[in-house]
Amino acid sequence: MRRPGLRFVALLLLLLALIHESCSAKNKHYCPPSSCGNNLKISYPFRLNTDPPSCGLTKVPVYTLSCENNLTVLHFKSGKFYVKAIDYGNQTIRIADASVEEGRCSIPQYSWAAYYFLKFSPRYYHHYPYLVYPWKSNLFISCEKPVNAPLYVEAPACSNGSSFSTPYRAESEGKRYYYAKMEETTSDELKPSCRIESVAVIPSIQEKNYEDLSYLDIQHGLAYGFELSWSNAICGGKWGGSYYVINPENHCVLQYYGNPVYETAQNLPGYVVVIVALWHGAVVVLGIPIFIIFLVFKWRRRHLSMYNSIEEFLQSNNNLMPIRYSYSKIKKMTNGFKEKLGEGGFGKVYKAKLKSSRLAAIKMLDKSKATGQDFFNEVATIGRIHHVNVVQMVGFCVEGSKRALVYDFMPNGSLDKHIFSREGNIATLGWENLYKISLGVARGIEYLHRGCDMQILHFDIKPHNILLDESFTPKISDFGLAKLYPVEGNIVSLTAARGTIGYMAPELFYKNIGSVSYKADVYSYGMLLMEMASKRKNVNPFAEHSSQIYFPSWASEQLNRGMELEIREATEDQKRIVKKMVIVALWCIQMKPSDRPSMNKVIEMLEAELESLQIPPTPFQFYPHAIQQDEVTEKTNLRESSSSSSSSCNDIEIESISLLGNEN
Repeated sequence: MRRPGLRFVALLLLLLALIHESCSAKNKHYCPPSSCGNNLKISYPFRLNTDPPSCGLTKVPVYTLSCENNLTVLHFKSGKFYVKAIDYGNQTIRIADASVEEGRCSIPQYSWAAYYFLKFSPRYYHHYPYLVYPWKSNLFISCEKPVNAPLYVEAPACSNGSSFSTPYRAESEGKRYYYAKMEETTSDELKPSCRIESVAVIPSIQEKNYEDLSYLDIQHGLAYGFELSWSNAICGGKWGGSYYVINPENHCVLQYYGNPVYETAQNLPGYVVVIVALWHGAVVVLGIPIFIIFLVFKWRRRHLSMYNSIEEFLQSNNNLMPIRYSYSKIKKMTNGFKEKLGEGGFGKVYKAKLKSSRLAAIKMLDKSKATGQDFFNEVATIGRIHHVNVVQMVGFCVEGSKRALVYDFMPNGSLDKHIFSREGNIATLGWENLYKISLGVARGIEYLHRGCDMQILHFDIKPHNILLDESFTPKISDFGLAKLYPVEGNIVSLTAARGTIGYMAPELFYKNIGSVSYKADVYSYGMLLMEMASKRKNVNPFAEHSSQIYFPSWASEQLNRGMELEIREATEDQKRIVKKMVIVALWCIQMKPSDRPSMNKVIEMLEAELESLQIPPTPFQFYPHAIQQDEVTEKTNLRESSSSSSSSCNDIEIESISLLGNEN
């Protein structure tokens, strides 16, 4: 009597055996071992770049090694590492930063800071098939003042050179003191005057107490290197994939998900065909919930795609990164969002207090209005720069649909509150202070254009986006419309106009005037400078009432006629300051971009004597038509969406969000 149950079990075992054999056979295509000058045996899954393409695990680029000056080299992420040892039994490879030398004062060139601040474990790198073995992170820290703490090991003079990757440090910072620290440190635990310059991976030093470490011990650990495991990549598997490894033979077990079709099925008995049909039916039944799970996954991935983009950006930089906060930490720092500083079209701003007692302003973005591109732009621009005239981003939060940006607190609010007089508002600033502020803003914009490895165009320079600290030092803020371009590029491409009406350069509307470039920010700065000089908004020149006259047109007409500007209650020195600001502003708002100066030239004119400045021609040959056309959209900000260019006016209308402390 036949027993179909036993045959069914036997058939399933046969199928599993075939699958297992297929995977095991895949691992048997080894090539003869290669070697470099340090006598390392290089074999599967590794290969030298001079080996045949069939050798090693070629589909994983980081398993391809190179031989340079008789040293085996692994290019991992954007760093260069020397291979010190390979243990094929334990599936580990020990590497060390190529810039670190034993017995010589040296600092690692590659920084792991991008992984150090991530919420998940830094030992798991999902972009690369490696797992880091037990280790410690060594922090290289710079401080404005000397630090006397047990875990701060004074770094030698070599760390004060070009080894630290801090391209955005302002020259005005002066001398800094450098230390190495082994214990893991949160941002709130740093000394008030200190910042993390670089993070290095170092093997765990068990035989010594960290408080007794010398820099020589740390240097020895860095030169020894650290171990990575490649066990997840055997058989072509990935983390969370369907392949698993049984150490140490590198045999694979395949967890089966698919629908195999075997040629031997053609001559099988009828009951086998029935079993196969039932099997396929079961796959279909199970496939429906799997498909639903897949759709949910894709939906979540789509809504978290901007989070991944921000993370990839942070991982590509070695300098100090903004800190990622959890939403619960944001809520705690704002005391449950108790004190609101301001509100705009993209969210609310709350006053916060960090663990170090430092005051901050937290912008909570409204998920129904803010685009992911705005959030990415702000993190990707402010997060990578450090300048006295650019607002400092402390950190950010990305948790589900909640997004927040954490900035330094600006107690004197935004510039518009000080130059646009309103009844019951705070007193306006004097022209001397306004001149200093205008010079600071110009230096900040010039730094954005030329001071970074990428040219940053702001596209929304206006009084609302200039914040003032306790000493009225200006800080450029709100980089939601900013774009990054190569420094050598003179022309940029935009799919839509971006900025605020009244401050937007005419070439953003009229392509025949000239190409869009950094000169668009120069134009916006000129309109800002004109409002600072007049202490009023630039309004429609065709208004019926004289009180609404368009100041730039009137000022240009006065100067070109050889007449002086009429300024009430001003001394002669103050009148000279105003005249200089107006002349520079008129140069900045010339109709053609080619007629406008660069921000470097603007700074030179502001610092020059008034008599050395030439009166520019009237810049309004075609501008009246532009103003008439745009009257209906005055005070409207045009913001470009990363996913659609067909947003309605309601979608792109926005008020300014100021990180201020005196909001009425």
